[in-house]
Amino acid sequence: MCTAIIGIDPSSPVPVLLAGVRDEFVNRAWERPAPHWPDRPGLVGGRDLRAGGTWLAVDPAAPRAGVVLNGRGRFAPEDRRASRGELPLLAASGADPGALSLDVFDPFHLVAAEPGRVRLWSWDGDALTEHELGPGVHIIVNSGLEGGGGPAPADGPDGGPDGGAGDGAREDAYMAARLSHFRPRMLTAPRPRPGFGDEPAGKAWGAWLPLIDGDGLARADHRALLPLIDLGGGNVWGTTSVSLVALAADDARYDFSAMPGDPAAWTRVL
Repeated sequence: MCTAIIGIDPSSPVPVLLAGVRDEFVNRAWERPAPHWPDRPGLVGGRDLRAGGTWLAVDPAAPRAGVVLNGRGRFAPEDRRASRGELPLLAASGADPGALSLDVFDPFHLVAAEPGRVRLWSWDGDALTEHELGPGVHIIVNSGLEGGGGPAPADGPDGGPDGGAGDGAREDAYMAARLSHFRPRMLTAPRPRPGFGDEPAGKAWGAWLPLIDGDGLARADHRALLPLIDLGGGNVWGTTSVSLVALAADDARYDFSAMPGDPAAWTRVL
């Protein structure tokens, strides 16, 4: 049940703001954001140690960012499945997923953001659709932009549902509740204008930060942006990290928290 929140204001000195919430089994190993990929110099992101890719990547020199969420639809054949963790690296590099052989990927939603343009691609295992995101606040969850589209997921190839924890009907209900709670708050919150100096995250992200830190909801709440769900048998699913990225014409800011919901846990990556 990952979430991406994107604020676009072409008239602002910082036209693109991006929040990336990563949900995963909490025992899945990963490394904090850094330039982990020697063959992709300049790209920064957290690295998943199982597959080697990432969920969010930033190229500060471009500047550009890419973020991926699990989607819904037909899974790729197991014998030639490729990791979706490669996709944010490609998006942050400026690549167009339409030029790829997508049938090796399980369904996904991929955002490529740069100061003058934000695009969303959605792959359901059969067809690729592209949206150009305009001014305003956009929320993307596993069922798509603003939660619109796609049947409830079946069990995914990792043994759990493709987009999150629990059965598909429950996941749909959780995503609907999350959108219902957070969308009006994000729309009415004063838009931050993060600086690129040494200001702390609390000052840089203003009214967004308490919302991204969970808005005071318990992590077991069905509306939670930062869920934490005990599935039993030692399996716990939930938010393992949160990223905030700001893109200006010639600069990027990247703040990161490995302790979701703790306002003191934010560190500056870029």
